[in-house]
Amino acid sequence: MLEVVSMDEIRATAGRLNIDLSSLDLDSIRLPSGEDFGVISDDEDLKEEDPLEFEAGFGNIIVVDNLPVVPKEKFEKLEGVIRKIYSQIGVIKEDGLWMPVDPETQKTLGYCFIEYNTPQEAELAKEKTNGYKLDRSHIFAVNMFDDIEKFLKVPDEWAPPETKPYSPGENLQKWLTDEKARDQFVIRAGTDTEVLWNDARQSKPELVYKRSFWTESFVQWSPLGTYLATVHRQGAQVWGGATTFDRLTRYAHPQVKLIDFSPGEKFFVTYSSHEPSNPRDTHRVVINIFDVRTGKVMRDFKGSADEFAIGGTGGVSGVSWPVFKWSGGKEDKYFARIGKNVISVYETETFTLIDKKSIKVENVMDFCWSPTDPILALFAPELGGGNQPARVSLLQIPSKEELRQKNLFSVSDCKMYWQSNGDYLAVKVDRYKKIKKNTYSGFELFRIKERDIPIEVLELENKNDKIISFAWEPKGHRFAVIHGDSPRPDVSFYSMRSGTNTSRVSKLTTIKGKQANALYWSPAGRFIILAGLKGLNGQLEFFNVEELETMATAEHFMATDVEWDPTGRYVVTSVTSVHEMENGFNVWSFNGKLLYRIMKDHFFQVSTVLLLVGKWTWSTNLSSYQQQISLFLLRQIFCLNNSSSRFSFCGAQDLHPS
Repeated sequence: MLEVVSMDEIRATAGRLNIDLSSLDLDSIRLPSGEDFGVISDDEDLKEEDPLEFEAGFGNIIVVDNLPVVPKEKFEKLEGVIRKIYSQIGVIKEDGLWMPVDPETQKTLGYCFIEYNTPQEAELAKEKTNGYKLDRSHIFAVNMFDDIEKFLKVPDEWAPPETKPYSPGENLQKWLTDEKARDQFVIRAGTDTEVLWNDARQSKPELVYKRSFWTESFVQWSPLGTYLATVHRQGAQVWGGATTFDRLTRYAHPQVKLIDFSPGEKFFVTYSSHEPSNPRDTHRVVINIFDVRTGKVMRDFKGSADEFAIGGTGGVSGVSWPVFKWSGGKEDKYFARIGKNVISVYETETFTLIDKKSIKVENVMDFCWSPTDPILALFAPELGGGNQPARVSLLQIPSKEELRQKNLFSVSDCKMYWQSNGDYLAVKVDRYKKIKKNTYSGFELFRIKERDIPIEVLELENKNDKIISFAWEPKGHRFAVIHGDSPRPDVSFYSMRSGTNTSRVSKLTTIKGKQANALYWSPAGRFIILAGLKGLNGQLEFFNVEELETMATAEHFMATDVEWDPTGRYVVTSVTSVHEMENGFNVWSFNGKLLYRIMKDHFFQVSTVLLLVGKWTWSTNLSSYQQQISLFLLRQIFCLNNSSSRFSFCGAQDLHPS
């Protein structure tokens, strides 16, 4: 703090030093450059330049072209028509509609400028009215005012783009060549995000990369494990590399909230929801689909939240997520969304509707793609008080041919579950009893790959049992059902095969009174975890479905999440910051042995990286040591011969080309 000295003290000090103060010219004293001895000048702030507030742009103004050219006496009538059309979309500012007039002819020039309160309203107006047909001779052409400058900069003569020299990038699958055959996973705790090797032999993870404030909400691996995506206020980014995780691409999307990759990692979807300027309106939704590698917007979708909320909830502002679902396989050829009485299917070659129109399905409520084939499963509920039954339909894309349809009666709800190979489709059907106050559940099982797609009905032995959870064995023919009353329901296992008869479902076993409300199959099949999460405090049972026996029982108190590593060798259970205590994660072997435990304050997320998919299969009959040696050799073979080759793991056969 600055010390204050009185004038008497200054005179006394001057007397001791034999200095005559009256002879001093105080105005001639100059401080050394840059020195103020702690005394800030009263006009110091004048030296600092005030930050000037510049208009960020004219994003809230649109230009409407192809209007009628009218004389002065019809000006007000035309202005009224234009104002009526555009005031329905948003709030036009006072004096925000300007229609230029030719000073010589006193006629309008055929275009106008409209200024809204917000850029979101202007974008919506452009989206809704570009191509609007006022009459036979006048079809609106609407552009953002900000785009005019861009159009003016287009050169009159075409010039070929500059060719940049090729520079090879880093091998984004180099992690597959790890000599210890380990897999990576990512965690978020506090402000830190860490990518780690799962080093089970050392009973601890090994750090690959760590960064603080790497994301503002969450991180997400791409489906094949090539990229790690982060989310920020300005947009999203993807990262990759062997150890450094360099930034590869940016995707500009202000206030992005949700992201999604296409199955083949070719496209990246971002979602945001914006507050309306008028409280009576719903949130405005913006969805962008980017090319993953270039960051170019291939298609955008904008509209009110009501337009994207059909088909259930689970996202932001009542919008179901993902809004767009991708067709099966890694080609990323089609994607679709549900609308009112329609399913809109787009193809990625032109990013337009197939046949330029949506598929009309009256009262459609849900749909899902086969994981491997361009086949849509649709559900439409009953209409007319039951006069028109509910139905499940299978449609082939792009032909839109109906492959199979099943009418269902007295239905209250349906849920559809595809098996990972697309061989089977299970439809859980909740039906009303005669009194219509209560319901009971059963299954319609579709055999997709068999001739004429036969359907088998499966009902539980006790039809009154509530179905708590259902899950297919990955790449297998078995499935599991948790049914009954909590906290100790039963768990039943079924097979789509019955002895030598491969066309009939059979029950394998029912285990009674389990503390379970969730099912987690190993990605390799054969093994499953019966988990009791949330209210059941993290009860875990590791079950061998091949031998129909329990391998181990354990508990991870207050566990919120369970996730297998993609090889099926390890399992991660975690307690996120939903709970204030016991935050962290446990790593287990596939048979229920606790390998290590990591405690982390403010623990938010754990996610394992997915292995690449291709033409090799894996057997869990091999020992753990054989698996590690073979995995290492297999990784070396693929990376030496073809760095773009891909492989997966399943639990059906020995290691061999399929």
